[in-house]
Amino acid sequence: MRINGIGVVSARGRGTACLEEALAQGWTPPTFLETPFSGCEGFPVYAVPNEALSDKTFSRKIRRADRLSKMAVVAAADAVAESRMDISDTSRIGIVFATAFGPHATTFKFLDDIIDYGDGSVSPTSFSHSVHNAAASYIASVLDIRGPVMTVTHFHFAFQEAVRLAALWLGEGRCDHVLVGAADECGTAMEFIANRRLNIAPDGKIHPFRLEQAPPSVPGEGSAFFLVSAEAGDNTYCAVATEESGDADLQVIGADGMSADESAYLQAIDREIPVTAYAPLVGSLMTGSSFDCAAAALMVRNGIVYPPPAVENPHGLCLPAESNPAPNSIKCIKCDCGGRSSILELSK
Repeated sequence: MRINGIGVVSARGRGTACLEEALAQGWTPPTFLETPFSGCEGFPVYAVPNEALSDKTFSRKIRRADRLSKMAVVAAADAVAESRMDISDTSRIGIVFATAFGPHATTFKFLDDIIDYGDGSVSPTSFSHSVHNAAASYIASVLDIRGPVMTVTHFHFAFQEAVRLAALWLGEGRCDHVLVGAADECGTAMEFIANRRLNIAPDGKIHPFRLEQAPPSVPGEGSAFFLVSAEAGDNTYCAVATEESGDADLQVIGADGMSADESAYLQAIDREIPVTAYAPLVGSLMTGSSFDCAAAALMVRNGIVYPPPAVENPHGLCLPAESNPAPNSIKCIKCDCGGRSSILELSK
């Protein structure tokens, strides 16, 4: 299947142009928050700027939406607009939304309201927004999409499984196009849990090539969506497959500090092929593979390899240099702390 449009919202802004700028510019420090639980001078977070979620074309339709749904809607709408595909028959478009934690900020607020006011006095709007499928429903409503809609949840491989489902729908002829993407947010509850359970980088920088136990992490949030189709369009980036076709020219690993042990990447990668990682640009989030996929699609289409934003390399991995040839095929590799891996391959 082909990627015909991409929409992204991250701490670096909205749109593929902002992502390209971030890839070229490299690492920038995150925002340091003052929190009562950090135990240090500041708590680093890669948060999406509020202005990136403002869009007058559909602001009324999402005025009641929570942050997660707004990020997903904006990214999905941009993916459709960028594709320039004919989507007049919206019954032939599907949506597959991936998330690890869903609208956890809304869910915790709803639970707090039950404690404070009782289950008979809580807001029905908060309840309807607290379910994982709310974001996908907003996308379908705002874009008037009438095809099948599915939400996929998984701690490590939600985005990869969503792409597999999209490929099945296209292969079966169930849809002509599928909007497939992911989103996760960084609310107060997530910041607290991350502070207690993760090794928060005091300098705000992720080091993806350390591949160690308790790697440094910096909580992040954002959304990346792709309009995929069986056929190419006017703005096609590349092909994407859930099965490996052979040796790739480049490997993008999803090491971002969200796993207790990242040493599994040392077995999952090919030491003879250049390896890179872009988590330091957007932060640590379970669905960060969607941003890796977006970066890989840009590199394949633009014929360029963007340098890794962090280069500490204790294992002597083959990192890409400026002289590396343009990649024809890129593997996006995600591993969990149990040694399991999932790979998406992007190619011309």
